Amino acid sequence: MYGTHRRKDLAFEYQSQIQILRPSIHARRANITVKFQDLYGFTVEGNVDDVNVLNEVREKVREQGRVWWALEASKGANWYLQTQVTSSTLKTSLKLSSLVNGITLKKLIRKGIPPVLRPKVWFSLSGAAKKKSTVPESYYQDMTLAVEDKVTAATKQIDHDLPRTFPGHPWLDTSEGHAALRRVLVAYSFRDSDVGYCQGLNYVAALLLLVMKTEEDAFWMLAVLLENVLVNDCYTNNLSGCHVEQRVFKDLLTKKCPRLAAHLDSLEFDVSLVCTEWFLCLFSKSLPSETTLRVWDVLFYEGGKVLFHVALAIFKMNEEALLRAHHVGDVISIIQKSTHHLFDPDDLLTVAFDKVGFMTTTTISKQRKKQEPAVMAELDQRSRRLNSVFTDEKR
Repeated sequence: MYGTHRRKDLAFEYQSQIQILRPSIHARRANITVKFQDLYGFTVEGNVDDVNVLNEVREKVREQGRVWWALEASKGANWYLQTQVTSSTLKTSLKLSSLVNGITLKKLIRKGIPPVLRPKVWFSLSGAAKKKSTVPESYYQDMTLAVEDKVTAATKQIDHDLPRTFPGHPWLDTSEGHAALRRVLVAYSFRDSDVGYCQGLNYVAALLLLVMKTEEDAFWMLAVLLENVLVNDCYTNNLSGCHVEQRVFKDLLTKKCPRLAAHLDSLEFDVSLVCTEWFLCLFSKSLPSETTLRVWDVLFYEGGKVLFHVALAIFKMNEEALLRAHHVGDVISIIQKSTHHLFDPDDLLTVAFDKVGFMTTTTISKQRKKQEPAVMAELDQRSRRLNSVFTDEKR
């Protein structure tokens, strides 16, 4: 699972990773469900049409890879780091060059980072490399050794969740995979005691391990995700940040899809029934892995607003079917079936960024501040009720 790559081997490995899927003649004739493994080892079920979509996607991934390699050859290996002008004394030509790089990079990232380049691009652009540079080189190793035998409520829950994290995966669902995932999650639970461990982080950290290849890099990606990319308090004990995100999303759905929002309200459908998992697991349990990672490509570069774009896109793509739904169960079924078969990331991201409409981080932040008082009041009221029940039972 783990290892290093020489630069001259990367292009060859990249091409060999992306294999064409070929269903059997029997499967093609009968149009029955077939099973196969994706690039990250997950078993995928779909019909022959789904396989054809995946093959088209893989061809687009190859084409995108050739674009990235050409840019590396012409601009240098780390050209994507030259996208910000930090000094007013820089020459105009350099400013323009940085601006062009930034525009090019945003478009490229939305079209997808090649799998073999994904670890280093994520690590650099997300801020993980900068975060790691602020501590001693042995920080992660020292942390894992220091907490190895400690037992806390967080470590107990982590141990409970390990076998339930992507069961059946050829590496994650092994003793080696469980041990690596445990070390990452336990180390972070001690780094940030306010978060500790929250269910959902196991899926996020597991997918980070598969992409980043090393525990240490996965740990720093998890750190930058929780400390810089996502909203504060999303994974704390009362999940206050997650509750805020649900309310913000409901408001956005009303603004972007008013007819659909009104219909869902008439069914008494609560968006948290599907969105809680999306926001806590960052779509890792809902979308195919290759689609999830395309969402993460943009998330690590553009920030948490991306989650709202994608969530809105899923509802928008299913709007006509959802308007015909008569029960809450129908809504959940339509959404789940749709997300499990979103094998073409471009279909999702085109709607997310071209059809949902423009949203800024500032706008989302204002919406969060607006919703926070109501969420905290609701959580406080819930806590008081629970304490009252507990007190009555002790009497």
